[in-house]
Amino acid sequence: MDLFALTRRLIDIESVTPNESAVGDFLCDELRRRGFEARKMLVEGARANVIASWPGHAPPEIFFSTHMDTVPPFIASSEDHGRIYGRGACDAKGIIAAQILAAEKLRAAGVFVGLLFLVGEERDSIGAQVANQQPMGARYMINGEPTENRLALASKGSLHVVLTARGKMAHSAYPELGESAIDKLVEALHRLHAMKLPENEDTGPCTKNVGMIEGGRARNIISDFARAELFYRLVGPSDALRREIVEAVGKLAEVEFTREAPFMRLRTLDGLPTMVAAFTTDIPSLTNWGEPLLLGPGSIHVAHTEGEFVEKAQVVEAVEIYCSMANKLAAS
Repeated sequence: MDLFALTRRLIDIESVTPNESAVGDFLCDELRRRGFEARKMLVEGARANVIASWPGHAPPEIFFSTHMDTVPPFIASSEDHGRIYGRGACDAKGIIAAQILAAEKLRAAGVFVGLLFLVGEERDSIGAQVANQQPMGARYMINGEPTENRLALASKGSLHVVLTARGKMAHSAYPELGESAIDKLVEALHRLHAMKLPENEDTGPCTKNVGMIEGGRARNIISDFARAELFYRLVGPSDALRREIVEAVGKLAEVEFTREAPFMRLRTLDGLPTMVAAFTTDIPSLTNWGEPLLLGPGSIHVAHTEGEFVEKAQVVEAVEIYCSMANKLAAS
């Protein structure tokens, strides 16, 4: 299959987290057909990462890596003259295709890179965490995410926060007999909205999103329970931010920090345009896979949307850029 056909074939295999097993099966078969030595790295149940290298050669010093899973809903592929559409077009199945073809092109030039395709990036990076316990001794890892083929100077971290407010149920005609958990949660969120968030001169501001809210029993009952999930994008250490969140919320709600991925500065290479990734990647969970670099075709602005697409010209360009990056790293 050529580059565009491979991209579409990957898109048309539904792999919404945690349903990556079918696309992993396809990739193992396809990589073996192309001459790679490919195997599965079990993660949980039927879920498995895919790792590949060239037979007869030492473990690669450079790995290309990205993720196989997508966000919902599944959207089948289509294309026009300039674009390929569908779920995962830019995040990250077009990247998988570009990395495979780049690895083949490098092999023909005597540079042997490995491939590592992961499950679970869109949810909890479980595939990367498992892979990190089984390193291959690589010196460099080129991770693929949609950066419009610009090399990331840094990647923002993430901090997941859960607020849980508790109250006392009562008949809504007599609110003085109850204690509204929803009112408490609203006030806690109001205080967090008023907080000044950190900024970094190089990488911009920390940002916050209230992603989910739930609570209450019925419209005529004073609520005894309310919950919100928040997502902060970090531009530095989180210690001070955590303290400020707890102080701002006070006794209005319980604060739980459920997951964190750190802010990371990344390696650059001369001659490539740069950007700052405002999103989080698998890189913080792959610390044993060599010095990380981050680049891929496609725009993060259309990832996770109903009209997700990747420019065909960018996928073609990515093959050449991946080859150039690997050659420079190999020479170093």
